[in-house]
Amino acid sequence: MDEGWTRTIALEDLKAKGRHVFRQDGRQIAIFDTEKGVFACNNRCPHEGYPLREGTLDGDCKLTCNWHNWKFDLATGENQRDGDRLRVYPVEVRDGEVWIEIVDPPVEERKAKTMADLETAFRDHDYERIARELARLVQVGADPTEAVAAAIHWSHDRFEFGWSHAYAGVADWLRLYDERAHEPENRLICLLEAIGHMADDTLREEVYPYAQGSDPWDEEAFVAAVEAEDEEKAIALTRGALAAGNAFATMERGLTRGALAHYNDFGHALIYVPHAGSLITRLGEGVAEPVLLSLVRGLASAFREDLIPEFRGYADALAAFGTKPNGAAPPAGEFLKLNANKAVAFTAEHGTAPASDLFRSLLAANATNMLTFDLGHLGDLDQPYGSDFGWLDLTHGLTFSNAVRNQCGRYPDLWPAGLLQMACFSGRNIGHGDAGVDLEDWKVTDQDAFFAQVEETLLDHHQDEYIVSVHLLKTALAVRDLVRSQEAGEAGDIAMAALNRLLHSPIRTKMVRRTARQAMRFVATDV
Repeated sequence: MDEGWTRTIALEDLKAKGRHVFRQDGRQIAIFDTEKGVFACNNRCPHEGYPLREGTLDGDCKLTCNWHNWKFDLATGENQRDGDRLRVYPVEVRDGEVWIEIVDPPVEERKAKTMADLETAFRDHDYERIARELARLVQVGADPTEAVAAAIHWSHDRFEFGWSHAYAGVADWLRLYDERAHEPENRLICLLEAIGHMADDTLREEVYPYAQGSDPWDEEAFVAAVEAEDEEKAIALTRGALAAGNAFATMERGLTRGALAHYNDFGHALIYVPHAGSLITRLGEGVAEPVLLSLVRGLASAFREDLIPEFRGYADALAAFGTKPNGAAPPAGEFLKLNANKAVAFTAEHGTAPASDLFRSLLAANATNMLTFDLGHLGDLDQPYGSDFGWLDLTHGLTFSNAVRNQCGRYPDLWPAGLLQMACFSGRNIGHGDAGVDLEDWKVTDQDAFFAQVEETLLDHHQDEYIVSVHLLKTALAVRDLVRSQEAGEAGDIAMAALNRLLHSPIRTKMVRRTARQAMRFVATDV
């Protein structure tokens, strides 16, 4: 017997039955007698595993899986629906016996094919196929996080306005992945959610090319380019930093300054900066270019909320920060009485207080706003157009606070901007509280057990929308970081309680009737 070739069934018996399933070492191989000869393939449909022995075979050797109508060329394994190919096996008839060659291709060949198939699944956001291809990478012994790096390259130029929640989610999913070293199923979940979100956010998006050209890195020129919304210049400077190597370390201060120059994008700009560093550290310098180009595009195109009336006091407060001799941080309750403009002015008046004390007071205020959220607002139907409010709005107060802790801790001269923007969050989120919510009802008594349960919830979150699951993920890890850093103090207890209540409450993001009502009201006045 030739190596790899296996006797399966007598040809006479096969012709009598028409089809046969041969089993070996866990494999199931379907063998078919057709007018064009004998063919063999994997018995399990690559779609959902139904037995192809029960499929329909036509005269052209097209095999149909009758469960979902997937069709395959039995001679080549080609899938007529552009999905997973069917594995077929070489067949020879020797002395009236059917022999099949069962030899797996070399590992590198299998890995390359799997990565190509994964990209196809990625472009279609075929969630289940993405899962299968990731499982195949693990099966061949490849490092499946290489697929995450590849997905960043596949997607980074399809974000018209730069970074989205997807990339921030990737960084956090990879954290959970690394913490679950001996849990293959949970590790697969982390990678599946990370890649699935990137695929969904770029589904059917065209390529938005980045400017070419390179200028030597200059932090002041970069911050000025971001301020001027000059993406081309900012990208050229970024390419200069990339060419010099270790680009994130070179750019981090400038990126942080650009993110904090305004109350940008509901805090997303600053939240994304440390996540970018985390991605590059975890996946290597090979992702530095796509990660940083996309991040810089996001900074250059960020909308500046401090230019609208609700937050217009920010610039004056930044200029006045620490000019009055109020050396003690006010308690969190004082912030809970103030709208955004008053909150930033009040924070500036206490700017001579230790930054760490102001941070804890503002964190406690933002955590309290989230903890006491009145769930009745989830049913509001008559909010003005564009002023809807829900759980996800409140989570940003905590994720932004953690970003301030990270970045302003590294660059202490930026504390005034970070603290004032925490005050913007505090002020924007007042007026949505429920006085009946009691901290004691949601207080966490065992941190380790709580976060262990939170992580299990994240790994089987049951959320249909990535925007919801990624907010749960980012908020949970931000609260965990805040508490474990010991910098939150008692505010950490409130933050944990707020997260606890969030995870036990309904989350609504699609408000059908409210959307229709707001649209009708808006159009009626649009004359």
